[in-house]
Amino acid sequence: MDLKHLQSFIRIVEFGSLTRAAATLDVSQSLLSRQVRQLEIELGTHLLERNGRGVVPTEAGRELVEHGRGILRQVEVARLSLGQSRGVYAGKLAIGLPPSVGSTLTVELVMRFRERYPQAQISVVEALSASLLEWLQLGRLDCALLYNPAVNANMRFRHVHSEELNLIGTTRDGRTLPESVPLATLGQYPLIIPSPLHSVRQLIETDAARYGVGLDIRLEIDSVRSLLDLVERGVGYGVLSRNALLTRRGEHDLRGVPIVMPQITTRLVVATPTQRPTSPITEKALEIVDELIAEGRLNADR
Repeated sequence: MDLKHLQSFIRIVEFGSLTRAAATLDVSQSLLSRQVRQLEIELGTHLLERNGRGVVPTEAGRELVEHGRGILRQVEVARLSLGQSRGVYAGKLAIGLPPSVGSTLTVELVMRFRERYPQAQISVVEALSASLLEWLQLGRLDCALLYNPAVNANMRFRHVHSEELNLIGTTRDGRTLPESVPLATLGQYPLIIPSPLHSVRQLIETDAARYGVGLDIRLEIDSVRSLLDLVERGVGYGVLSRNALLTRRGEHDLRGVPIVMPQITTRLVVATPTQRPTSPITEKALEIVDELIAEGRLNADR
């Protein structure tokens, strides 16, 4: 498979148009059509379908885009590794961060990376751990920080931080919370928590089921910001890490207290794929992440 053909196909799908892709790549539309046809012949399947607004990928085409991005990234990593072996750190790095971590680390991570490696480019993607893990496996990310991942033979995990979960409520209208909340009493609080895809939700439900605690889940909200907005308005209570509460900027009426007997602990790990080597520039970025965590950036009050 010709890598240029693969790159062209991905660009066509991204634009949804042969014409726009041809203009961006500075080639003729007929050349792109021949490249797509060659890919279809090699793979024995149709990859694009025309509609009134341009072209869309078939199911096979969408699968090729996902695999193709990973293939092209691996080729780029190999090229960069050869240059970095001579002491030159250049190229692109894509790192994934959960939103609560990104809100505290992204800016300083980018600033330090740019200062130390001016010839390299860093891309930061913020998403739920489940999505980050999928993109790591597809090759769209070089590394990621994940919360509470399950054992995965395709990933290397290195623990970097632990934190107990808190019950978060509002102090508006004279409302109060105890100094701590036993897990056995958690069912007394109407909860606003993330959807089942969120690692925190999985952790809460696993521990609640283990100790026979029924939960009163009123709303499912994946956005930490929106979840905290609703908690502050008195709609319910959240269960998140203290770090999530620290992302709240400015004055607010939120308070978090630890869940105890037992504590529910969330684990943050660095994840890198086992099926491809970690590039030197990725290792340098993760060194900066380690620095920021060691400085207490995930716990520092604003």
